[in-house]
Formats: sequence, C-alpha cells, structure tokens
Amino acid sequence: MLYINATVVTVNANRDVFLNGAILVSGNLIKEVGRTADLLEKYPDEQTHDLAGHIVIPGLISTHMHTAQTLLRGAADDLELVSWLCERIWVLQGNFTPEDGYAAARISIAEMLKTGTTCFLESMFANRYGFDGLCKAVSESGIRGCLGKIVMDIGTYAKDPKWAMHPGLVEDREVSLLGALDMHEKWDRAANDRIRVWFGARTPGGVSEALYKEMTALSREKDIPITMHCAEVKADREFFASLSPPQTPMSFCENVGLLGPSTVLVHMVHLDDTDIKKLAETNTHVAHCPTSNAKLASGICRVPDLLDAGVNVGLGTDGAPCNNTNDLMQEMKLAGIIHKAKSYDPTLVPAETVLEMATINGAKALGLEDSIGSIEVGKKADFVAVDMRKVHLQPYYNPVSAIVYSATGGDVKLVVVDGQIVVEDGKLKTMDEEEIWQEGEKRGHQIAARAGLVDKVKGRWPLIS
Repeated sequence: MLYINATVVTVNANRDVFLNGAILVSGNLIKEVGRTADLLEKYPDEQTHDLAGHIVIPGLISTHMHTAQTLLRGAADDLELVSWLCERIWVLQGNFTPEDGYAAARISIAEMLKTGTTCFLESMFANRYGFDGLCKAVSESGIRGCLGKIVMDIGTYAKDPKWAMHPGLVEDREVSLLGALDMHEKWDRAANDRIRVWFGARTPGGVSEALYKEMTALSREKDIPITMHCAEVKADREFFASLSPPQTPMSFCENVGLLGPSTVLVHMVHLDDTDIKKLAETNTHVAHCPTSNAKLASGICRVPDLLDAGVNVGLGTDGAPCNNTNDLMQEMKLAGIIHKAKSYDPTLVPAETVLEMATINGAKALGLEDSIGSIEVGKKADFVAVDMRKVHLQPYYNPVSAIVYSATGGDVKLVVVDGQIVVEDGKLKTMDEEEIWQEGEKRGHQIAARAGLVDKVKGRWPLIS
C-alpha cells in the first residue's frame, strides 16, 4: 500500500516533515518515505490510500497504563493516591474475575487504537485478572503490547499496615515472580512479535528487598525488562527516608539492582538532584504521567531537569480512574503546558519535545527504537493519520504544534500497526466496538456491586432515575 498526499511528520534523526508526503508499506515494514510525486512516479502500480488533509505521525507509544482499570473509569474521582487505592481501586480490583480482565483489556485496547496509540506498556497485571486473556486481547486486536506481570510479596503500601491491599490482590513470590516467568515463556514475542512480557514490580514497600534482587538478577539473566511505580507521592519518599540507613528513591533502586537501560520507572515526582544524576548515569528510563499526577494531587515530575540531564522520558496515560481516558493525544497537551505553568518559562518542553516523548522516546524506553517510534525505511509500519479538515484544527502553521496542542484522539482517522490497518475512517477494523463497550459497561457495574461500592462510585449529586 502507498499512502499519499499527507503531511508526514517522520520523527527521524533529521526530524524531517514532508508537506506532501507518502509512505510505501511492504508487508509489515516501511519500504520508502518521501514526496508523493516522487513515490507515485517510482511505484505507478502500487495500490494507493489518499490521506489529503491529514497529518501522519508515528504510532503513539504509552509507556504507562493499567488495562484492568478501564472498567473502573470515574469510580474514584477526587481522591489522593492512598485513599484512591485503599478505599476504591484495590477493593474493586480485588473483585475481578479473569473474564473481567479480558473485557477490560479489550476496551482499553479499543480506546487506545482509536486514539492513536499503537504500542503500550502495561504496568502490573495481577494474576486474578487472567494474563492469558490480556495476551489474547493484544493478539486479536493488532496492537503492540509490552505486558508487565505483577511481582510482589507484601500486601500494603509503603509497608504501612493501615494501607492494606484487598486480600484478593495479594500475591506471593510463587504466584507473582514465578508466574511472570511462566507467562514470559508462553507469550513473549507471540503475535508476530507484537507481545513482549515484562516484570511489573510493585512500588517499593510492596516488594521485599530479597524479591527485588531475585527479580533483577532474573531480568539480567533472561533479558526481561522491568517497569515499576516509584517516588509517586510524598509518602514514597518518606518510606525511603525511614529505612536504615536512610535512602533516596534512586539509592534504594540502585541497591536492589533496578537501575539500568532495561527499566522504566513511572511517575518519579519526588526526586532530588542525586536521584536525577543516578538516572542519567545508568540510562534508566522515566514514564511521565502528568494527568494522573495532577488529578491525584501527587505533584509534578521534574521533566525539564530530567531532560536537561539526558534522561530518556516517555509519556503515559496511567489508568482510566486517574486520568480518565487512555487518550495519549490529550496527554501530550498537558505534558506540553504544565511545566510552563510551574516554571513561568514558556520555552520549556516545546511541542516537538512532547511528540518525541510520545513516539521515539517511548520506543527507546521499551527497547524497541530500532523497529518503531519513527517513520523510517526498515522500521515497522506503525503510524497514525489525523484528519485536520475540521473547524477546531484550522488553520494551522506548524503540524507538530497542531498535533500536540489542538488535536485529540477523536481526530484520529487511520491507524496502521505492523502494516495492518486496524482503524479506518475512525472505526475499528479488528474489534467489534459496540460489543466491547457494552460488555465493559456491564462488567464494570457488576464489579462495583460485588465490591459493595455502588453508592460510593455514583458521585456527589443525586441521580434521579
């Protein structure tokens, strides 16, 4: 297929933007990128797909999300993190079945695909959700997924007994770590290499140091990457300081072997200068989730300082109960403006940097920069076309600015993953959207009923039937 007449934002090494560009796809790879006139002349017999009036960008890469939580969208609004977890999210997730986990994965993936995300990093999928169902949903949908299976052995937050997980979520070493190894053996590189299986470690305080060290040793031995929440809220930093001897977030991570180029640390709000220095020295990646951090009042990650230090920063939506969407297009806008507001400096984190975070930086974080993250010859054909022929998108002068600051996932018209069209004319090609949202609606309400939280999730105003 030859995709023609688009503004193509390549995010290649030279950051080329073709104003009347074309992309030739052969199988699942990009064969050529250039001017439409040149490629039409060179390949006169190729089937064409006209994208006039569209901006094409690399497929977006979410470096942090929770697929299970999409069934809990809006069920825990206006709470800080620990209350959000202990009073709502853990209680609800502790009532999941594997069938719920599959439905949650499908509705999450459907939303991501429709809004331009072609690859995502699942943070920590619990055993009770059914990891096989998650992999099945990825395989069926056509999306690319790096799937973190939870690793834990302590059922509290920051080792505080007042902050206990729902007992239905607690796992031990055998179920979590050894279960992750089993899933890696079964699913890693499945679905034409669209599935990668990761370790999804719980936050420090939810994993013993011995288990961290065993996991990090296995990570190096078997080349299994790691993702982990870290330094998200003030309580996390207080936990590290309470240890003997007192530690910082990154000195702790260094001591248990977590730092390195195969690790993505998430949130990273409460860091000091020594933490940032260690991240840069070890080539450890960071997933920035500005909407979640703002909505839960966790704070604002020091992204400008991280970038200045040379730390690779990707972008993630986090879960639907703390965002409340899986739309990385919307996440880009906040990532581009929140640091300006905090610093009083409008030049920080410009639109071009934000798009890099959502594409090539995300690919680097996942260890996939040689195959995805930019529109270049030889890379996998993962790209997104945004329809700019709308009143809220015209006029525009800088295509990158238009994508980051004006467009949303609702403007995505075409999505190609691994050379396959998975969204066309804004509609899913590989999934039954109506069946998916209806199943998600039903199961979400069933979970709330089983958890005994129906009245609490309804909000503050009376709902009159």
